[in-house]
Amino acid sequence: MENVQLILNENGRGVFLIEENNEKLAEMEISVKGSNLTSYHTETFEKGKGRGLGRLLMETMADYARKNNLKVIALCPFVHSQFKRYADKYADIWNQEVS
Repeated sequence: MENVQLILNENGRGVFLIEENNEKLAEMEISVKGSNLTSYHTETFEKGKGRGLGRLLMETMADYARKNNLKVIALCPFVHSQFKRYADKYADIWNQEVS
């Protein structure tokens, strides 16, 4: 199982990142401000394709949001589509007023 790292700078911008042998396999660009986590972009790089890494990033982000009482603003098309597709699963964290 791949390990997902969260890297945030002092301004609350960062990524959920999956690496293998110091090579990026997938990442989700985010920011955390106030009570919101904003997802901007999710990408799985060539070596990570077909391994379910987008789903792993999604679950890690959702768990983080729940543990930190955050609502998610889904600007990322992938995250937005997952929120729409699995609305019941993510209803508790989806900030639909902004997404």
